[in-house]
Amino acid sequence: MENSTKIVFVLQGINETTSNKRTYFVVTLLVYFFTIIVNLTVIFTIILEKTLHEPMLMFLCNLCVNGLFGASTFYPKILMDLLSELSVISYTACLGQMFVIYSYVFCEYTTLSMMAYDRYVAICKPLNYHSIITPRKVMKLLLFSWLFSISETVVVVLMTARLPLCGFKMEKLYCTNWAIVRLSCVDTTINNIYGYILMLFHLSESMLILVSYVNIVRASVRSQEDRSKFMQTCLPHLIALTNFTIALVFDIMYARYGSTNSLKALRNFMSLEYLVVPPLLNPLIYGLRLNQIRRRIFRICSQKIHAQK
Repeated sequence: MENSTKIVFVLQGINETTSNKRTYFVVTLLVYFFTIIVNLTVIFTIILEKTLHEPMLMFLCNLCVNGLFGASTFYPKILMDLLSELSVISYTACLGQMFVIYSYVFCEYTTLSMMAYDRYVAICKPLNYHSIITPRKVMKLLLFSWLFSISETVVVVLMTARLPLCGFKMEKLYCTNWAIVRLSCVDTTINNIYGYILMLFHLSESMLILVSYVNIVRASVRSQEDRSKFMQTCLPHLIALTNFTIALVFDIMYARYGSTNSLKALRNFMSLEYLVVPPLLNPLIYGLRLNQIRRRIFRICSQKIHAQK
């Protein structure tokens, strides 16, 4: 298996847990279409409406773009697998899928951290908000979220691509770094160390977010206006962050330390959760819940209805 161009991985997750693939195909296709529609609706609404060019909404727009980015590599492949008798993927395609999924995960977490910082400044330092969170700083933060996430992922992919492999079967629905590393014929200590470094770094982001929200909650009790801000923007953010973090940590911990004797359907569901739910949930609980976005969408729809009449 030294020639990587001839390596083909067998993804055993679907074949071992799905008995009615056509039904799953229809459901998955509908979820994919709905994910595209709700994310594009929020993205174009924010971009086209100049009054919505606020820092928090620009971060939300980036979150939706990232959701579409992650869905673009996951859904097409799994839809093809649901129509195939055997789920296989080439070595190059596997690394490509891994690159997109990991970039999506890192960018999602970084963006959620930036959104927490934005809410902290807005509620705890309202008088200095516009001097701290400037349009220029927002653009720099958004650029950083992508460049840093891609850089992290490039290192992961390069370190994994150098490994000689002695196997080709993965008990997964898609390619992950740890699934490939486990197939290696050589010592993978360096890969493990780098993986732990990334894990600790992003967990430290969680601690910063936690500290930010402790201060936000303290500040929110001061006035009705601050409580309203918290309920409208911070609460949906906490829901999105908690859902993403729990699902991701479960998948990482289970991949490294979980038992192979556990229920495979549950394992597959949890491994899909952070790829499927956030891109679908974020625009619904976060974007469409905001009054500015909701009013703009209703206005556009009503204008189209009147135009047709």
